[in-house]
Amino acid sequence: MSSSSSKNSRKTTSGAKPLLISAGVALAAVTLGIVSWQATAPAEQGSAGSSPAAAPRDDTSAALRALARREAGDKLALGRADAPVVLIEYSDFKCGYCGKFARDTEPELVKKYVDNGTLRIEWRNFPIFGAESEAAARAAWAAGQQDRFAAFHSAAYADGSKEKGFAEPRLLELAREAGVPDLDRFKADMAGEQAAAALKKDQEEGYRIGVTSTPSFLVNGRPIAGAQPLAAFDAAIAQAEAAAKP
Repeated sequence: MSSSSSKNSRKTTSGAKPLLISAGVALAAVTLGIVSWQATAPAEQGSAGSSPAAAPRDDTSAALRALARREAGDKLALGRADAPVVLIEYSDFKCGYCGKFARDTEPELVKKYVDNGTLRIEWRNFPIFGAESEAAARAAWAAGQQDRFAAFHSAAYADGSKEKGFAEPRLLELAREAGVPDLDRFKADMAGEQAAAALKKDQEEGYRIGVTSTPSFLVNGRPIAGAQPLAAFDAAIAQAEAAAKP
């Protein structure tokens, strides 16, 4: 994709440094100002090292909250469209820290908050590790068109999966593992213009707000960078839920 070709050398980092937020937000029509992200993925699950960023300025926060799509038919989302808290996740299937979040933290968030209607998780494909990252992103979108995104996501992020790569034969293997019923349609969707457009939309959104590493998150507009421990997400969700109450 042209929107990422000059940027796919951007990598995740393991230093536990605080997320930085730029103060300047220019709102012109529907344009969002720049939020500067710095990766904070800790080396160990227990070494939280950092916490969610300090709350952005009010105008910035409102613009970031508005990124929640809340589309009832979103194939790459989990949870009620009217949930009080929306977590937006910008991730790459070749990102090791994204896999750590998917295996260790996300299932707990689903059990604790999605299942009771508090939280909605909206996925954004944000491939930054080259051609195989983009191929996996297209494949995940294609699996979603047959309501198998969650299963594909789990298979692609299984321990050891990314080491096998994401060439087309491997993507078809993952689709079978995810239970995608029509593999011919899957291949056509994966190569089609709709997948390309969906991927471009997610990438441009992330770059527009300054996402430079994966995983990066917004919790009702409040940024969290890196595979933070569950406690960091618990705190951000509790704060967002409280703020959302009338």
